[in-house]
Amino acid sequence: MKKNLYLSGLIAIAAMLIAAISACTNFLDIVPDERPIEADAFRDPNAARGMLYSCYAHIPNSRVGASSLDLRTADEITTSFEHAVFARFPRGNYSASDPVISYWNDLYRGIRQCYILLRNIDNVPGISAEDAATYKAEADFLIGFFHFLLIRMYGPIVIADREFDINMPTSNYPVRSPYDVCVDFVVAKMDEAAERLPTVQAADSYGRATSVIALAIKARMLLYAASPLFNGGGAARGSLYEGFKDLDGTELIATTFVANKWNRAAQAALEAIEAAEAAGFRLYQNSGYPTALPSDPIEKDLRLVYIDKVNSREVIWGETRREGVYDHQNNTTPFLTGAQGAAFNGLSPTLMMVESFYTKSGLPIDKDPAFNYADRYKMVAGPNGNTLSLNLEREPRFNAWIAYHNSYYEVTRGTANQVLVRFRRNDNCGIQGRSNNYSPTGYLNKKGVAPELNQSRLQVSVHYPWPVIRLAELYLNYAEALIESGQNLSTAKSYIDRVRVRAGIPTIDQSWAPIGGANTQVLLRAIVRQERTIELYLENHRFWDVRRWMIAEDFLNKQAEGMNIQGVNDQEFFKVTTVPFPRDFTQRNYLMPIPQAEINRNERLVQNPGY
Repeated sequence: MKKNLYLSGLIAIAAMLIAAISACTNFLDIVPDERPIEADAFRDPNAARGMLYSCYAHIPNSRVGASSLDLRTADEITTSFEHAVFARFPRGNYSASDPVISYWNDLYRGIRQCYILLRNIDNVPGISAEDAATYKAEADFLIGFFHFLLIRMYGPIVIADREFDINMPTSNYPVRSPYDVCVDFVVAKMDEAAERLPTVQAADSYGRATSVIALAIKARMLLYAASPLFNGGGAARGSLYEGFKDLDGTELIATTFVANKWNRAAQAALEAIEAAEAAGFRLYQNSGYPTALPSDPIEKDLRLVYIDKVNSREVIWGETRREGVYDHQNNTTPFLTGAQGAAFNGLSPTLMMVESFYTKSGLPIDKDPAFNYADRYKMVAGPNGNTLSLNLEREPRFNAWIAYHNSYYEVTRGTANQVLVRFRRNDNCGIQGRSNNYSPTGYLNKKGVAPELNQSRLQVSVHYPWPVIRLAELYLNYAEALIESGQNLSTAKSYIDRVRVRAGIPTIDQSWAPIGGANTQVLLRAIVRQERTIELYLENHRFWDVRRWMIAEDFLNKQAEGMNIQGVNDQEFFKVTTVPFPRDFTQRNYLMPIPQAEINRNERLVQNPGY
């Protein structure tokens, strides 16, 4: 977009092309100029395909928690890896001059790279018209998707609707467009791409864009745009962005609530659902996956919902880059070190998350008359030893995704296919005096960990695509939009029920009937939000959801709680204890800061409020 940004982008592009294409020229040694790079990148169909793949490489890797903005940075979990880069986000320790994790530059490089592909692809010697048309549709999709990611982080952005002249005078540098204009740009891009993309990709092209993915991103964009943060604070709360204007006085985020935005979001979500179902996507159930555990069939389905890459038709778009040995699965499994292998015991659900899961009756724990909420922190005898009353009589998702004191963690260790986990100070998963590789709350995450993961050595023996979009999200998107529009509440409940029934709990009406039913917009809003918190737990959603709902101060500005992991016996361990990691969230944190270096280059670029 700006000259020095473009030059650094060329170096990044060149590095990716070296990996993607068998080129004989070392691009890093070339004076940055687009002509020799383009000549090699588009010299034949194979090179052009490599150029397309390198456009995809600008998508942030959402499964790599150590450098991810949104995987481990909400209030679902806390980790013992407070030394890692991502941990500065929940602490609020970032600024415009030091954004810590910022995708601004790389996403704009990706957009420019897509425009370079669009400009050159028709002239590639020997390329088929069909391939050229598909590549152009994918590039247009990526341009829209990169804009969506930027909007989600920064709000109103600079719309790159063309390949900018790198030699333009600074007085012509582009400025931020109003938020709603940015949203419409993404929607138009996704509509255009959906008309030209295939419904599904071939097996060897899994992860590339499809028409269903494009419609799903459009639906997500409109859901965000209708949400309180970007829609005047909602019907009952004022906007955070009064006075947020460009230098010429243009309002950058509208400050009045527009009810029809929810109708638009609902229509887009339904369109995406219908396209997905027509393409054969469905909620994952009744798998024949060859693992003995979990023994409960519902818990087994829930554990494998996106791990079973062969049989699952629920994941609409998956992140296909392979997991590293220091990523999700090894980081969350029970502690192991030495000749047997390595696992790091460090992704720990917070007490807030533990309490968010329903009871086995499908009700919140504080609403179920059969659940002893007042004594939930009382020590009781469980199937495998003492545990909290809180951990028993819970819904199948809790048992499938959360490991608690004196419960089993299904993972392969030698001839054993499960580990009985205990979290007191000197136990197998206890802190034992370590400064990291421990559970800060006395719980461990199991979601996203394959039961047959073999940890006989430091490796990742089971790989699967990380879920970027799955059908359950679309159902909940549609339900939320219907609830917020105040219409079709019964239809909204039916789509939430699809997720609930798959999870092994009763429908909303069945669960809530004994306590007065659930038929108001206010109550159903709480239900759909809790359902998202549970179903989409640890899938990169919570970070954005609490922001778009404008409730982040209530959740991200407090320290996590868990058990007393320094306790050496049951009586000491089963005490609610504050995790000693600071947390800070202020109003400015609803949006990410534009890197100050970009503001300095372009004096016409207005910074986000508070930075």
